[in-house]
Amino acid sequence: MRDYQLEFDNRVAFIKRLLEESGAKGIIFGNSGGKDSALVGILCKAACDNTVGVVMPCSITSNYETDKIDADALAKQHNIETRIVDLTPVRDAELKALEGVVEMTPTATMNIAPRLRMTTLYAIAGAERLLVAGTSNRSEIYVGYSTKWGDGAHDFNPISDLTATEVFEFLRCLDAPKSIVDKVPSAGLFEGQTDEKEMGVTYAELDSYINGGEIPADKKERIDRLHRISEHKRTGVVRYGE
Repeated sequence: MRDYQLEFDNRVAFIKRLLEESGAKGIIFGNSGGKDSALVGILCKAACDNTVGVVMPCSITSNYETDKIDADALAKQHNIETRIVDLTPVRDAELKALEGVVEMTPTATMNIAPRLRMTTLYAIAGAERLLVAGTSNRSEIYVGYSTKWGDGAHDFNPISDLTATEVFEFLRCLDAPKSIVDKVPSAGLFEGQTDEKEMGVTYAELDSYINGGEIPADKKERIDRLHRISEHKRTGVVRYGE
């Protein structure tokens, strides 16, 4: 296990240096009520008092209920300024504008929300000279479990080298709200969605593979495929035939 006190100190120092070098006045992040955003919020608030967490519910029931409750718990525990932007009317307006233009697929529709969230964060960041903190962990990045130009976008990401398992461990060491620590990981993009079910592998399997461990052949094949087809999310390059 990592020395998480040392990790905390080093990451907070990194964020402070970044802020000083950038000339930004603070930090903004999407406070989803999930594990990754919780760790990012804790680190950023420790580095900069002017850290703003934005809660952005968008059409899904859990966004308005458990996700918001958990986001509020994190904000209260660490005295993080919270702003709420309800994106459901914006999403509905976008879908209305697309009527007669294209027949939307479930995936295309699902990805509207994370892109609207990032648009919202950058709008506030631009108005107030803030840096946008990313919230994707190493495991998600490896298999491309993010929306391009959505939750995959950021100015900096203080947890990009941590696997999902390490994020869970880090949160426990920081005594994060129990409701968040015990929460089943979910991007909250549709009712009943969970990360592991959507990826087709568990985080334990994925993290073991990333760290050189042995996992079932079918899971290895699944991870290799996800890594291959999501390369464009990490490099920005799409190769013909892939």
